[in-house]
Amino acid sequence: MATLPNPLPKLASDPSGRSLGLQLPPGRLIDATDEGPWHEPLLWHAERPAAPGNWAALGARSGRAGLLPVLVDLGGPQGGPDEWELMPGEVSYPGDHDAEEVLAEYWAEVAAEGEEWPGPAASPALTSDPDTRAAQIADSLSGEGRSWFRTPHLALVPARRSADVPTAVGWSGPANYEGDTARLSAVLRSWEDRFGIRVVGLGFDVLVLSVAAPPTTVAEARAVTAEHFAFCPDTITQGPGSPESYADQLVGEHIWSFWWD
Repeated sequence: MATLPNPLPKLASDPSGRSLGLQLPPGRLIDATDEGPWHEPLLWHAERPAAPGNWAALGARSGRAGLLPVLVDLGGPQGGPDEWELMPGEVSYPGDHDAEEVLAEYWAEVAAEGEEWPGPAASPALTSDPDTRAAQIADSLSGEGRSWFRTPHLALVPARRSADVPTAVGWSGPANYEGDTARLSAVLRSWEDRFGIRVVGLGFDVLVLSVAAPPTTVAEARAVTAEHFAFCPDTITQGPGSPESYADQLVGEHIWSFWWD
C-alpha cells in the first residue's frame, strides 16, 4: 500500500512527540502483526484510557504531523491492537478500487436473488464540520454514555485520510467477509466525501464512524441502508433484523457502527 512517510519511528527516541509538534502522554508503539513484528510501527496508543477532550486536544496537531486519531479498544475479549490479527502486508491501496463497484459486488453476494443493486445514495447536506463532529463522537465513546468499547484508548495512525486508517494498520476485523481492507476503505472514502464520515473507533471486529451529513428522511435512510447492507450485512441481519427498521434508526444519526461475525 502506498503511504506517506511514517512519523511514528521518531517516537521511539522522542516519546513526547515534541519533534513532531506534539505533546503526547505516555504511550506505546505497536508493530505486532499476525506474522511477527512489522518493519515499522503501525500505530501509537496512549497508556491511559481516553477521556472527553483528548481527541480535540490532539487531533489538529497530529494531522499536521501526518498522524490521524482513532480510538482503539484495549478492554475487549481479544485484547488490544498488539493482540489483534493485523495484516498490513495483505492489503492493497484504497485508491485502486472503485467504491460503487465494490458495493455492487458485495450486494450481488448478499442480496436476495434477482434484487438489483440500487446504486449509491445521494449526498445530504452537511449539518456540522466533519472533524468537529468526530471529536464530539469520540468524547461520547470516551465518557460514561453509549459505547461499543470497554476501554477505548486514543491512538495515532499514519494515514492520508481518515477512511484509510483501517487499511494503514492492516486491520482484519472483517476477515470473514473481506480479506482486503483496502476495498472497505475505498467505500469509506466515498462516505467521507458524501456523508462527512470519520473513522472514530476500531475494535477487534468493530468499526465506528462519525457522520457529519446523516440522512434526514426515511427515503434517504433507505438508500443508505442498501449501502450498509452491502458493506456489512451483519449490521442488519444480526441487529434490527429488517432494512426498514434499520433505516428508521439512521435518520439524523451521527454514529454508524459495524460489526462482522
